[in-house]
Amino acid sequence: MTEQPRDLTEGRERGTISLPEPVRSPWFELSRRLLAALAILVGTVLLVYLDRGGYRDGTGPDPGISLIDAIYYTTVTLSTTGYGDISPVTDSARLINAFVITPARIAFLVLLIGTTIEVLASQGREMFRVARWRKHMDHHVVVIGYGTKGRSAVQTLLNNGLEREAIVVVDPSEVAMQDAHADGLAVVSGDATRRGVLRRAGVADAEQVIITTDRDDSNVLATLTVRQLNPDAYIVTAVREHENSPLMRQSGADSVITSSDAVGRLLGLSSVSPTLGTVMEDLLSYGDGLEVAERELLVTEVGRQPQSLPDQVISVVRDEKVYRYFDPVVSQLARGDRLIVVRPAKELPWAPRPGTHNEDAATDDD
Repeated sequence: MTEQPRDLTEGRERGTISLPEPVRSPWFELSRRLLAALAILVGTVLLVYLDRGGYRDGTGPDPGISLIDAIYYTTVTLSTTGYGDISPVTDSARLINAFVITPARIAFLVLLIGTTIEVLASQGREMFRVARWRKHMDHHVVVIGYGTKGRSAVQTLLNNGLEREAIVVVDPSEVAMQDAHADGLAVVSGDATRRGVLRRAGVADAEQVIITTDRDDSNVLATLTVRQLNPDAYIVTAVREHENSPLMRQSGADSVITSSDAVGRLLGLSSVSPTLGTVMEDLLSYGDGLEVAERELLVTEVGRQPQSLPDQVISVVRDEKVYRYFDPVVSQLARGDRLIVVRPAKELPWAPRPGTHNEDAATDDD
């Protein structure tokens, strides 16, 4: 898989017309070409039979040409066998052979041999691509559901440095498959609540799984299945209703996002304070204004207070627990801490601020 060129994405945003290519099964193409080859065969038989006076049979008692002789002559001629027992003797028959039957013979061979090679080559190439993809698919991210939430999740992953080749989409919808392919992503078509579908997506080896279908019951069942296949995967699940959040965690989800509560809170904040709603929308949008990011602590920042750093620190991650910046537990930053910060969107979300890129991170390994 190759990354989709930026020009194509920008072209679609500008309204550039891009006509879809017709997608047909190999068996349809094979049947269509076999019918074309049969048409050439029948047409040549009629042509030879109508001009049967220009041909002679050198082996039979009757030098004339019958319909069976015309069929026989056509088949051995188009297949380039050419026994020579029946041959054109008049100038018109020879001209027809030179300018009509010979091109028909070439077209006939191209249709039969070319189609067989094409079908075998395309199937073999696709099998090779899938095998190579599976070989390199390890510690990847599986996104179940490629609707609005799924696309936004994928875009966020890409914006934070994840490669497209490390993302696999699972969705039964034909529209979702086309959208994911247009975005340069691998797709496994099928129901994500079925073990076989998830196995084909490599869930057992996935590092993270994001579940974003439109039904909470489907999300619960998918979460249960994923957790059974991969006990170590980090599962992030979306739910529509808050009362389903505990059930989702019991099913094995590590993080549960309630979409209706988040949207409702944003609507309420925008109603109480339009400016506060604007700031929250800015934080949730990527690429402009402010951005929420997580980064490692630098060596020069060890022992300092979170409020004294150039970044606007809002939380500190210590021993896999999240503390607010004002919590006394993290009044002094220590090695191994990670920082949740608010910074300009133009900066890389995972990098230290400009001017500190060459400094070492204060990890526990130091």
